[in-house]
Amino acid sequence: MAGEKINLDFKINVDSKKFLESMVEKYGLADTSKAIRCLLDYAASDGDTEEIFKKIRCNRC
Repeated sequence: MAGEKINLDFKINVDSKKFLESMVEKYGLADTSKAIRCLLDYAASDGDTEEIFKKIRCNRC
């Protein structure tokens, strides 16, 4: 368990929760919190922030 962790409350769509749960199952992660930390670690270290945050996606239009 590397690094201090804090509790954080936020809202996501139902399909996003299902996606996280499927990643937990597929990769044997501890829980959805770990899945979110994996995504954040990727975005912070290897992700293209312009691609992640500037590109407009409309997944629920």
